[in-house]
Amino acid sequence: MFSDSEFVFYLGIVPVVVIVRLLLKTSVLRILLRFLQSLEDKCCFHQSYRVPLFDGSLRENRLYRKVETYLNSLRSLEDSEFANLASGTGENDVVIRLDRRQVVQDVFMSARVSWTNEVGEGSEGGAFVLRIRKDDRKRVLQPYLQNIFRVSEEIERNRKEVRLFVNLGRESAAAGMGRWGSMPLTHPATMDTVVMDLDQKNKVKADLEQYLKSKQYYHRIGRVWRRSYLLYGPPGTGKSSFVVAMAKFLGYNIYDMDLSRVRDDSDLKALLMQTSSRSIIVVEDIDRFFSSTAGVSFSGVLNFMDGIVSGCGEERIMVLTTSSVLDGVDIAATRPGRIDVQIHFPLCDSATVKALAGAYLGIKEHKLFPNVEEALRAGPSLSPAHVGELLQANRNSPSRALKAVIGAVRQAQVEAWVESKGTKPGSGSWRPIDEAREPGSGFCREGVHTVSEFRKLCGLFRMGNRRRDDALDLGPP
Repeated sequence: MFSDSEFVFYLGIVPVVVIVRLLLKTSVLRILLRFLQSLEDKCCFHQSYRVPLFDGSLRENRLYRKVETYLNSLRSLEDSEFANLASGTGENDVVIRLDRRQVVQDVFMSARVSWTNEVGEGSEGGAFVLRIRKDDRKRVLQPYLQNIFRVSEEIERNRKEVRLFVNLGRESAAAGMGRWGSMPLTHPATMDTVVMDLDQKNKVKADLEQYLKSKQYYHRIGRVWRRSYLLYGPPGTGKSSFVVAMAKFLGYNIYDMDLSRVRDDSDLKALLMQTSSRSIIVVEDIDRFFSSTAGVSFSGVLNFMDGIVSGCGEERIMVLTTSSVLDGVDIAATRPGRIDVQIHFPLCDSATVKALAGAYLGIKEHKLFPNVEEALRAGPSLSPAHVGELLQANRNSPSRALKAVIGAVRQAQVEAWVESKGTKPGSGSWRPIDEAREPGSGFCREGVHTVSEFRKLCGLFRMGNRRRDDALDLGPP
């Protein structure tokens, strides 16, 4: 049994234990600590530093992106009362983002600092505001900023994330979102998956690798460290996928420039000045703007390519694409010095079809490959995108897939013949392939006809020509 004094002692301990457990399980201590820190901050002098998205010359502030990457990695952001959740580059990745007007705390070298995500006004874009005690400023500021660069570069290097930027309209810019919006580039294309001539692919890779090592060389000869490419060929030949493959090969971001959203030449220059280094700047279907009456002039596009404003930043790749033949592009845009490399993306020949069959169907040899070569003897007529769709739609049966390709090639040749009203293609490419047909073989949704249907179609064309000749023969029999 307890004595009276012991009973009174234990009776007094119980409320203390209950109160301590209550404090530990609630946020009372955290609230009290935050109040004391706030009281201490009010009694000290602070210095504030603003890190804007754009500098005075409307160029993107490199420090802003570094600070953004650093702040989003802070443990204090995870412990904050509110934060944004966003999907990452991986399929199931979730990342935490700093919200607008949110304040996050950080500690460096025993000094407490705070960052505020400030919302931009008009076209100025946003900014991060650093608040640090004046007593700690001289001791901490420079080492702290160097630490931000080091940590953010390590994060970006480990993440290896390539981003796609698109120029926004005037409404978005006026709302303080800046002129460029971005998102992670999740396109799966790589240099290994791009189907093109192997020698040409190796030459491009060697050219890009040499470019990466040529900074001192470019400076020695007095040129801006950049490279320009012109990709030309029919639609669906893989130009856009090749740009993605280039970006992943270099580890560069992509800036997709939509000239239809650009008001005039000055606006185009401002957009270019707000792009960052280590980037690929793409203008697709450039030939459409050479003859259009849009706000951007032809001379403005040329200055964008190699004028003084194009030298506002280094380590950039300029890529122009066109779906027309090279002769359709103005010679002023393709002269030496303005375009460094020209790459042709042709329609499918037999080698390309075999490469696509290997990628889509997993086959290296097939009995119908000779028939594919025979069908293409009159010349390429299908784009890699068209062939890829046929192979994908019939991927469960390689024979059916290759027959679909052969049928589509012949249909395209018939349509081209009818449209041009030229001579019938060579007899070799029109020989029947009944021995390759199987009962019940199907074709994909493009409306590809069987060989017998093509025979009927050709017979109708010949009958029509004979009737027209008879109708025009007005002379005596």
